[in-house]
Amino acid sequence: MVRGGCRPPALAALFYGALAALALLGVRDVLFLYEENRCSMTYMYEYPEYLKIKLPKKTARRYPAYELYLYGEGNYAEENKNLLLTGIPVLFLPGNAGSYKQVRSLGSIALRKAEDVDFKYHFNFFSVNFNEELVALYGGSLQRQTKFVHECIKVILKLYRNREFAPTSVAIVGHSMGGLVARALLTLKNFKPELINLLITQATPHVAPVMPLDRYLTDFYTAVNNHWILKARDLRNLTTLSVAGGFRDYQVRSGLAFLPRLSQHDSALSVVSSAVPRVWASTDHLSIVWCKELILATIRAFFDLIDENTRQITADPKKRMSVLNHHFVRHPAKIFEENPEAFTGLTGAFIWITVKASKWTYSVYNDSDGKYVTFPLASHRKSYSHVYCENSMLDTNSWIYGCMNSNSSMCLEATDLSWRAELLPTTKVVILKLQDYPSLSHIVIQVPPTVGNKYTLDCEFFKEDSRRVQLPVTHLFSFGLSSSKITLNSTGLLYNIQLQHFNQIYQAFKIYIESHCQSLKERKPSVYRLHIPWSHEDSVIVAKVPSFTEISAKLHIAQPQNDSRVPELNIYSSSDCQYEVILKTSLLQILGQIIRFHAGALPVYVVSNILLTYGGQLSTLISAGQCSDFSLELVRTAKPYKVEPLLSIVVFLQGFNWFREIWESLSLPEVDAAVLRSQDAWFPLVSLILFLLGTGIAYWNGVFFSTSLRLFSSLWLTLFRPTVLRKDNKLITLRRFCMVLSLALVSWTTCGAFAVFLIYLQYLFKVSGESEVELNQQQEVIKIHVNVRAEENMFNGDSDCSKETSQNSSIFTVKNQSSMDSTSKATQSLCNSTIAEGISSLKMHVTILNLFTWIVLLNLPSLIYWLKNLRYNVRLDPDPCRSTAIILICILEILMNSSTSEVKSSKLLKIAAKVPLPLSVAMLAFGRMHLYKVVCSSLQHVESGAPGSIYSTGCERIRKGCSFPTRRKMETSR
Repeated sequence: MVRGGCRPPALAALFYGALAALALLGVRDVLFLYEENRCSMTYMYEYPEYLKIKLPKKTARRYPAYELYLYGEGNYAEENKNLLLTGIPVLFLPGNAGSYKQVRSLGSIALRKAEDVDFKYHFNFFSVNFNEELVALYGGSLQRQTKFVHECIKVILKLYRNREFAPTSVAIVGHSMGGLVARALLTLKNFKPELINLLITQATPHVAPVMPLDRYLTDFYTAVNNHWILKARDLRNLTTLSVAGGFRDYQVRSGLAFLPRLSQHDSALSVVSSAVPRVWASTDHLSIVWCKELILATIRAFFDLIDENTRQITADPKKRMSVLNHHFVRHPAKIFEENPEAFTGLTGAFIWITVKASKWTYSVYNDSDGKYVTFPLASHRKSYSHVYCENSMLDTNSWIYGCMNSNSSMCLEATDLSWRAELLPTTKVVILKLQDYPSLSHIVIQVPPTVGNKYTLDCEFFKEDSRRVQLPVTHLFSFGLSSSKITLNSTGLLYNIQLQHFNQIYQAFKIYIESHCQSLKERKPSVYRLHIPWSHEDSVIVAKVPSFTEISAKLHIAQPQNDSRVPELNIYSSSDCQYEVILKTSLLQILGQIIRFHAGALPVYVVSNILLTYGGQLSTLISAGQCSDFSLELVRTAKPYKVEPLLSIVVFLQGFNWFREIWESLSLPEVDAAVLRSQDAWFPLVSLILFLLGTGIAYWNGVFFSTSLRLFSSLWLTLFRPTVLRKDNKLITLRRFCMVLSLALVSWTTCGAFAVFLIYLQYLFKVSGESEVELNQQQEVIKIHVNVRAEENMFNGDSDCSKETSQNSSIFTVKNQSSMDSTSKATQSLCNSTIAEGISSLKMHVTILNLFTWIVLLNLPSLIYWLKNLRYNVRLDPDPCRSTAIILICILEILMNSSTSEVKSSKLLKIAAKVPLPLSVAMLAFGRMHLYKVVCSSLQHVESGAPGSIYSTGCERIRKGCSFPTRRKMETSR
């Protein structure tokens, strides 16, 4: 038998403390340990104004909370007040809790750019006010927002009717969930796809919701992604760009922002902001809408997309993709040209210099003479495979050419190879494979006059094998104790270090690069780039030379199964420096990756542990007659081997066609782990790790919950005088029926989550008001604590009175005294048994309340959404919690008035004690990507354990068993 006063072993507390600490370390890595914000703020040169666009009466009446605005500044805003618009329409859609005013960065920079071209082209930026709705947490309004955006597009295009260059489509920029709403437009029955030709999303979770808290949210995602995959061919005229924020964005991890595979391979592009040329910085979830470097890249792309004939965004999908690749993937340090000339004349009174060496460096300051430097290729083709050049002048002019004159060191016409170059933060580089240019006889580099500027040019011929080094990454379980090390002693300008076996999201490393130089002269900075070949998620770091640099290496997207390419660390180095590269596994960042990818599933594991604990308490109640303490039972019953093996077997069998056919024939949903594995977000042992983390969280959550109730117990006892409650053994009373009916009415007419919150408060105050006596018990809840103390005081007072009476009276005999002693012992025994039963009941209630707390937290977002929109509609529609609330009200009204004696008498107790295990397995199988299913699983178990009688609390048991017999003893003594 487990005694009520026993405390969990210190070893168990230490173990679960370590698990909770690991979870906190992972959270710390995600929330705080990332690169500093390298984005510049965008500023308005004139006061921003938002002109409200009048909507049709039918639209305004149907969507009273939504509005449409036109952005403007200064004179531009005054000119547009009459809505005689002549620009190119762009519609901005804010995201979760986003403001329509977030359009100002795009609108302001676009206005400055239009002024630079004398308003030959300009954009009109519109923005939708979604009333800052929490659509990432409540999916019931996503369809409504989508339909409103459709109406806005029709209104916007009507504003340009009868104009000379009237647009027929609208470009859309969507931030966060606004990007998903824009994609959802194509799922509407009456929507014409030609109304959109360009969609740019910023930090939009395309793959799945961050927190799948209701079925409306998951159903919306399923409908949108299925439509884009199945109708991919019909969407080729729509060009889509998705920009993710990188590791600074802990709200939407970048892996979710990549457009689903198999959709629009040739007309969709997904990038991380850290890989975008001229940005090279990670952005958080909000700064992505105002990051100056990223906004400049977006606006430059917008202006390059303009068709000079129509003065609107080009209708050519290939050109649109070329422009986006130019600005967001590989920038050649040249102004975009749709069809660059094949040959360029080399003119000007420049000096021609021939260089036959395999490596050449040229540095000049304030030189007024231009030069052409030629490198004959014939003497280098046999010895080298590539040529590499880097140029310190970051202008947009052409600088490297290929000449076909084999008999002369000069050429008047050459092929412009500058389009093969790539822009880096401090230099522009080009790497040419000689085998790809068999007709070229010379490489020609133009050195322009450098009046007042310093110019540096470095070129070298090299063999690819000599500059490619393989570095195997350390094992996951090395925990940073071992390392991989390599030293680069060559005097080359470029090194490619291949990181072997680095291909999974759970891998995380620290790379340390230390540079040593032979002399102390001033050098150009080195550039380190971590290149991930299967996705555009590179990160670029600039370091001084010599220096010691630390780089974090981890992935947003795992390597696809059919991709054999290897991540590389590109080092653009100084020629006379030595580089030492050390790679170590980072345990802290591995924990961060687990939290980053699976933190949303932790509530499932916590609730699963609580369910197993509750089942263990019921089993203890059957065997020992008393309900054990939550912490002790958690240590005893919440074991991963009870649920993980069965789940792993099902996931393994899901890989076989015959098992999937049987599974589908039973109409069972797909296991979430199989879906995550298809998204490359699942890895070995992750479920076991999450289960252990969930156990640690559940343990300390129980400790915190009990401690909070104990503190509240003392406060309640201080402020309120305890009252004596009457016992009522009826299953249904008028008061109880009215309470259930009123809360059900609240749920039906307002918000289900509101009714759930009210019943939760009722349960919380009831359990808090019935606290256990302070008799070395760990779990305390208040009213029982209050009432027991009151009865103890009454008993002590009456005992004193009894003593005085016995001393003053002379009629008592020794026999009467013996009778009183035997009566007192019997009463004391009864008192102890009823106290034990009351304590047992309290432990059961605390566990149920702990479980119910998580249910309330998972339903809380819809309550917040309802409160925020209460002025528009009293009733939340659709309501994901309405039916759940009614069931919860009925169950908890019974449970909160029940004791362990009534639970023991229930015929369903043995069944209820066995239910948690299959429910926990089902919860882990189907609840990770559908958190709302956790509530259903919890309800099923709590409902199965509900007794048939009502209102016999621990407080009543103690009062009826102790107080009244004590008083009868006193009356007998008198």
